[in-house]
This record gives sequence, structure tokens and C-alpha cells, in this order.
Amino acid sequence: MRQPPHHSGVVHASAIPVVGSAGGFFAPRGSSPPKAGAFHARKTAAAAALSHSGHHVEISSTGKLGGERSKKGDPFSSGSGSDRREVTSFRKLYDRGDFPIAVNHDAKGNKINWKVDLEKLDYHHYLPLFFSGLCETEEPYAFLARQGIHDLLDKGGNKILPVVPQLIIPIKKALNTRNIHVITTTLKVLQHLVESAEMVGEALVPYYRQILPIFNLFKNKNVNLGDGIYYSQQKRENIGDLIQETLEKFELTGGEDAFINIKYMVPTYESVMSRV
Repeated sequence: MRQPPHHSGVVHASAIPVVGSAGGFFAPRGSSPPKAGAFHARKTAAAAALSHSGHHVEISSTGKLGGERSKKGDPFSSGSGSDRREVTSFRKLYDRGDFPIAVNHDAKGNKINWKVDLEKLDYHHYLPLFFSGLCETEEPYAFLARQGIHDLLDKGGNKILPVVPQLIIPIKKALNTRNIHVITTTLKVLQHLVESAEMVGEALVPYYRQILPIFNLFKNKNVNLGDGIYYSQQKRENIGDLIQETLEKFELTGGEDAFINIKYMVPTYESVMSRV
């Protein structure tokens, strides 16, 4: 079976914890232990935010996650809010009529009517553009981007793996909006992505450091939806549950290096394999 290309940013499963290092810093065998405080210097602000896990997070009328006031230096304090989000490439091209799609309305609900066979599409061109639409909250853009991605992942097969590096920036942008609806949509897309084709989950491992900080920030926080909590769980809209599900799928599809790299970025995560 082919192995995904090696990336120096990946912590490998052969790494061992340095004894006495805070947080269980992982160093490759044969390397010297880091100097005192080195791990803390590299520890992300997102990990530090977990020290008060369990707090309720309020949702504004725009759907943006808030709650605890951002501290100075917090990398998420200047995240792209819905009030200043740039127009996406997806919206620009859709408004120009450059996508071979239309909305089909019927008794069962809306769906996309594709004007070409999906198997004939250039995935290097179209898949990243649809992923850029994950930031959309207005209709019909949000629906078209979301459903278009799922349709493309269903039919993409071996076309998906080579495009993974092009998907990281739009995924990161969507997560960093801190908009509850955008994040939950993106989490569901990520779950579909890693299961869409062979080795896609492994190809995503080198990019955990770019996409997991927001997971770490909200994994253990409750979303204060009031009477909507039960409804959100039924509709798979609870962000904490979706983050846990997504991390488990990452571990199961990411190969032998997946867990150690998830653990490095999300220290509170426990292996799903211990429950299998």
C-alpha cells in the first residue's frame, strides 16, 4: 500500500515522551530533551484556553461564538467575524454563472442539479472553490457550497487525494470564523472528506497544526443554546459532540501517526481505540 509523502511537521508514533516535561512533549528517539520551558514556549494559546473548560459559550444573533473575553495575544481574538467576512471565491463565481449547477426545488427539498457529469469535472479547479464557500451563511450560497462539496466527495474517488493540500486554507478560514453554523458545517464536511477516498485521512495529518487549534479551543466547552440544546443534539449541531466525532474519524483514518499528532494539538483527547 502506498504511503503518504513524509512531512517534517508530523510527530511520528515512534516518538517518546520526554520524562518530566510538562504536557508530555514528544521528542524523537535519539534526540536531546528540550530545555526547560521549551514546551511552554511552543504551547498554543488554544491549549491554554482549555484550563477553564466547561464554561458556557454564548452565541450572538449572527451565530458567532463568544463568551469569555479574548486575552491579549489570543490568536482567535481577531478571527474573521461574519460582520467583516470577505466575499468568497465561490460566491463570485456563482454570481458570474461559472459553476455548472442550479438549485432544483421539489417536494423532498432542495438539491443541486449538475449540468455535467461529476466524474468529468476538474477537481483541482472545482473542489477548492466549493470549499471556499464553507464560510457562506447566506442562501443560496451556503446550501450550494455545502451540498456541492458532499456531491463531489461522493463521486470524486481517486481525484480527491491530490487536491487535499489545496483544501487546507479554505478549511482553516471557515473554522476561524468562529461562527457556530459555519464550524458545524465544516466539521461534517471534514468527516466526509477523510472517509471519501483511500489515504485522504493520512494526507490530512501534516495539516493538523493548521486546522486543530479551533478544535482545541471549543472541544470541552458547552454551547449555551437554552431550550435548543436537545434539538441541536438531535440535529448533530452540538459543536462539542461534532468535534469529538471528527477527531475520532481523524484517528481511525489517519494511520499510525494520527493519534499522537491529535494529542499534541488537543491534549484532552483520548484515543477512540481504547473504547473499541
